[in-house]
Amino acid sequence: MASCLLAGKRLVRALGPGGELEPEQLPRKLRAELEAALGKKHKDGDLSSGSARLVSFRLIRELHQYLRERGSTLYLHELLEGSEIYLPEVVKPPRNPELVARLEKIKIQLANEEYKRITYNVTCKDSRHGGTLSDLGKQVRSVKALVITIFNFIVTVAAAFVCTYLGSQYIFTEMASRVLAALIVASVVGLAELYVMVRAMEGELGEL
Repeated sequence: MASCLLAGKRLVRALGPGGELEPEQLPRKLRAELEAALGKKHKDGDLSSGSARLVSFRLIRELHQYLRERGSTLYLHELLEGSEIYLPEVVKPPRNPELVARLEKIKIQLANEEYKRITYNVTCKDSRHGGTLSDLGKQVRSVKALVITIFNFIVTVAAAFVCTYLGSQYIFTEMASRVLAALIVASVVGLAELYVMVRAMEGELGEL
């Protein structure tokens, strides 16, 4: 979180001998803290100059308050010309190797449990020897039911779109608004139908 300013040349010159802040007669404590901050160089690899003069926001607020109370014609934004907010580099803490290993172990366990759940009712029978006419009939019925479900999905979404488009003419006068409303309603209906269809397909696959 930012808490300092990277002082520009304008602020450094203003605080120096003969600078713009010299006639303002700054309090001794405030001047000493500002001079100490501007006279101290902080190394930072992100800065092209290799060093920076950092001034805390607290000192900037105190300087601004003093100039306002004094009725000075020198404005803070003028002094801060060329200054920038200093954002220190965030150092990420190293990850705990034990925690990483434990998470990987949990992921593997969850993957194995999911695989066992999916393959619980799956058999490895050879269709050339174990297949029967009843199994073929079940597969045909499943495909037929899937085709009917997809057709019903398309019809339902299309009907929702058309009904909303026609019914919204009493609310919206612009065609764009009517089309947008119809798309929203059709999307909601489509998502609901898709959810029901997926659940139904999961039940059918579990019975195979």
